[in-house]
Formats: sequence, structure tokens, C-alpha cells
Amino acid sequence: MTLAEERLRQLDNPSLTGDERARLRCRVAADLVHTGQYEAAREVLAGHWRGVGARPEVEGLGAAAAAEVLLQVGALSGWIGASGQVAGAQEAAKDLISESAALFESLGEANRAAAARGELALCYWREGAYGEARVLLEEAAARISGDAELEAKTALRRAVVETAAGRYSDSLRLLTESAPLFEESTNHALKGSFHNELAIALQLLGEAQRRRDYADRAIIEYTAAAYHFGQARHERYVARIENNLAFLLYKLGRYADAHEHLDYAQSIFTNLKDAGSLAQVDETRARVLVAEEKYREAQRILAGALQTFEQGGDSAFLADALTVQGVILARLGLHESSAAVLRRAADMAESLGAHGNARLALITLVEEHGARRALPSDEVYDAYLRADRLLEGARDAEDVARLRACARVVMRRLAGVQIHDQDFSFYEAVQELEAKIIEQALEESGGSVVKAARLLGLTHQTLGTMLSQRHKSLSEKRTPRAKRRRSIIKRPKD
Repeated sequence: MTLAEERLRQLDNPSLTGDERARLRCRVAADLVHTGQYEAAREVLAGHWRGVGARPEVEGLGAAAAAEVLLQVGALSGWIGASGQVAGAQEAAKDLISESAALFESLGEANRAAAARGELALCYWREGAYGEARVLLEEAAARISGDAELEAKTALRRAVVETAAGRYSDSLRLLTESAPLFEESTNHALKGSFHNELAIALQLLGEAQRRRDYADRAIIEYTAAAYHFGQARHERYVARIENNLAFLLYKLGRYADAHEHLDYAQSIFTNLKDAGSLAQVDETRARVLVAEEKYREAQRILAGALQTFEQGGDSAFLADALTVQGVILARLGLHESSAAVLRRAADMAESLGAHGNARLALITLVEEHGARRALPSDEVYDAYLRADRLLEGARDAEDVARLRACARVVMRRLAGVQIHDQDFSFYEAVQELEAKIIEQALEESGGSVVKAARLLGLTHQTLGTMLSQRHKSLSEKRTPRAKRRRSIIKRPKD
């Protein structure tokens, strides 16, 4: 018998007060949500709530019980909204959770207020508002006292947000620091979430730093996650692990294996009628099909995913899917449509604060259309500069390499450009591009002119001359030459 089933039986106790019964229902609902059983959780709360978008009935309940009902209904609204792509669900969830947090604060229940902030952060995360989610989780973490499981859950959510925002090293650091909390836990679902998020961070950081050993570790962590979710009878999350593992196999070029894992994930999500997660599986499959050069099939599969993300307001997922669509349209020869889609993806991702996703859309725009005369040269140039700006602070080796290749494409386009704008100067444009590329090389090499020159395929003397004559503004990027402690000139002995 599960903990939720055991608590459900306690509801038959006739001596329970109204507040006790309400709080018990909330605990059962929370247990069910934690294992992905959203419909079962909704049924447990049916006595207080008619469904997503409706306000729960809390009249007659004490403040503490009312706060619990508002919290659980709000949290469940967010999960059901994400699963079923219910428009407006996240806004409704945020209102209810915010009200519960305020009630808990007024009652002096700091841990419950922190738990509410954690649930509120998830709503912002689903919408792609990573900055807001980060602030809420940091506030929550600072207020928790004496609740190891809540500490672990909050640390995990902080890592989820950092990964979504492209800050993979921060995510890995948070997970590593909080690992003892999960090791001590007996909660299989929580442990599964930890191993899954650790696998994702390792996978993405491995791609960014070209570390194959991280990919191998990620496979081990995904396997551990699947085990714990299986122990928790958490079908929904087992399916998500399958989708994540498929994505990793696709990146490793193992397309047949990726399809096999996607088939399994799809069968589970279909049985669960989880439209949002099915759309994510379809997006992953579309990527695999693009890699296999099956563009028509990829276009057909991705169309449904795009529609689902549009309807559900999942802007972060939509931006990524639009980038994939942009590639597909370009490969099918629909260049104008492709460019428009990629511009939209970049704008959407940047507005969410997802700079890595926006950068990828812009790099893709230059890669797919930079050499084509259908796209104006000044637009190609602007896309490159914007992607370069979004690269600031990033350490993604793959993106750096792709952006450098984009610079060569832009240089070739500018060499033959005819701009009628009176303020446009070809030589200034070329010099600006040259400065950007040199600046990237200096940043990657830690300011070493010798190492930067090697990256650029120049002699260090040539690069030194360029810095002293054409790009004096970059002098501050150089590492100052160390003073000699001893003269190299030997003094004659007396």
C-alpha cells in the first residue's frame, strides 16, 4: 500500500474535523502529484475544487487549512496545465499559490511559505521566466529550517532553472553540493529527479565543453533515475527519462537507438494522455529525423508539437521547436519562411532570458541563410553581431566554433555587399567583425596573445601588430606581460 493510499483510508475516520480532513486531502494530493498522478490528485481535491481556472472553496476553513488547499490546488493547476496544455493555467496557478504564500507568512509558517515559493517558481519556469523563478527559489532556500526534504526539493528546482537558462556549470554545482540530501532520502521519486537532473546537466555541459566522459556519466545517471522512478511507480517520469536518453543518443549519432527509446516514451505518454510531454517527444524525434535527412517526415511530426506548444503557452519549448522548424524549412528550400521562423525563435527566446536558445536560433539563421542572396547582407551581419553579444559569459565550445564559422560566412557576404545607406562603411564593418573575432580569441585564451594567435591561425607578431595599430581598444583584454625578476644580460664578474 502506498503512502497516498494509506492516507486516503484515514479520510474514513468520522472524528476528523473539517480542517483536518482538508489538510489530509492536501497531503494525499501532494503525494499523488509527486508521482505524476495528476488526475487522481484532482479527484482527491474534488470536494474543494471544480477544476483548473476555478477558485477552490475554502469558506469555513481555518487560515492554515485554507492556505494548504490554495497551495495544492495551485500546484496541481500548474502541473495539469503543463501536461494538458491548458491555456491560462499557469496564471491561475500563480494567483492561488501567491495567496497561499501570503497566508503562510501571516501565520509564521516559514517552511510552508518556502514550499509555496518553490511551487510558484515552477510556474514561472514553465513560462520560461527563469529570472523570476531563480529569485523565488533563492528566497525559498534562505527561509527553510529543519526540513531536509524541502531543502533537497528546492535545490533540485534551482538546478532545473539554471539548466533551462543555459547555466550548466551552476546547475552541476548546485546538484553536487546538495547530493548528501538526496543520498539520505528514502523518497525514490525525489532521488529519481535528482539523478535525472544531474544527467541533464552532465550531458549539456559535456556538449558545451566537448567532454565525452560527461556523456558516459550522463547515461549512468539516466539509468539510476529510471530505476528510482520505477521503484516509485512513476510512469510519467520513466517516460521523460526515455525521452532524455533518446536526445543524448541522438547527439552521439546513435539514431536507431534514439528512435527505440522515443517509441517507448511515446507509448507511455499516449496512455497517460499527456499532450505536453508527447509534444516534447515529437520535437526530439524531429531532430533525429533532420539528422537522418528525412526532412518531410520531420516536418510532419514537428507540426503537431508546434501546435501543442502554441496552444499551451509553453514559450520556452516553442522557441526551441521553432529553431528546429527553421532548419527543416531551409533544407526543403523554403528559405523566406525559414528565416522568418528563426527570427521569431530568437526574439522569443531572448525575451524569456534564454540567451543560449536565442543564440542557437541566430547561429542557425546565419548557417542556413548566410551564403544565400535571398537574405540581405546587413541582416546576416546583424544576426551574427547579436549572436556574438549573446555569447558573452558563455563557455559553450560548440557555439564558439559555430559562431567563428559564421564570421567567415559574414565576411564573404560583406565582401560583395552593395549598401545604399550613406552611413554604411564596408571597411568599418569588416574591421568591426575582425575585432569581434580577435576579442573572442583573447577571451578563450585568457588574454594570452600567443594562444589567441594560435586559435586564429596567425603568428603572435601579426596579432600583436593588429592590436597595437587597428584594435587598440582591445589592449585591455591582453594579459599584462610579467616583469622579469632577473636581467637576462649577464654582468661581467669583477
